[in-house]
Amino acid sequence: MSYNDNLQKIETRIAKAAQTSGRDRSDVHLVAVTKTVDVAAMEKLYDLGVRHFGENRADVFTEKVAALADKTDIVWHYIGSLQTRKVRAILPHISFLHSLDRKSLADEIEKRATEKVACFLQVNISEEETKHGFNAEEALAFVQSQNYQHVEIVGLMTMAPNTDDEQTLHHVFQGLKALQLEIEKLGIANVPCHELSMGMTNDFEIAIEDGATFIRVGRALVEEN
Repeated sequence: MSYNDNLQKIETRIAKAAQTSGRDRSDVHLVAVTKTVDVAAMEKLYDLGVRHFGENRADVFTEKVAALADKTDIVWHYIGSLQTRKVRAILPHISFLHSLDRKSLADEIEKRATEKVACFLQVNISEEETKHGFNAEEALAFVQSQNYQHVEIVGLMTMAPNTDDEQTLHHVFQGLKALQLEIEKLGIANVPCHELSMGMTNDFEIAIEDGATFIRVGRALVEEN
């Protein structure tokens, strides 16, 4: 199966999930997670119309940004855990950081940035010990106490448990949506919090039904069957 076939299947699934929840397809941004493929594969996806690309390793990210520098309309997403010492290298290139998971990282971004950086606050809604991020109470406390000029909290991100139980997935995604609305209503400067980054290959349709505005899809997009 080709990348084109994969993309068309995903687009159909996105459109159906959006329709099911009474939303427009344009409300949902597909981020192609390309951490397992090379630049040539990314160029194929680009030629098919994909513009949002997500990477999770700083060194590989900067290499791919350089290799695709001629494609100036790419929207780069950093989706992995980010070490503070790597902030300087990736900051000039990212459009969105999906993994703001601790105050020290926000402090480093504030120190290094010269303009606003669109960040998703990573929230461990399911409170799994193996996952990074703020819990819901910590996220609320963080946004209420922050005073950053360059760190802009555009939304929240979560990674759902690895399960096929749709009820569990809905519970997690709806929990993040409720927290997003709660923070949005606070009207805090530099914390618009309109967006939700949630849903991957196994669960993005459920995430869309529960309000996802960015979905991060890798395997279903780049696997060649």
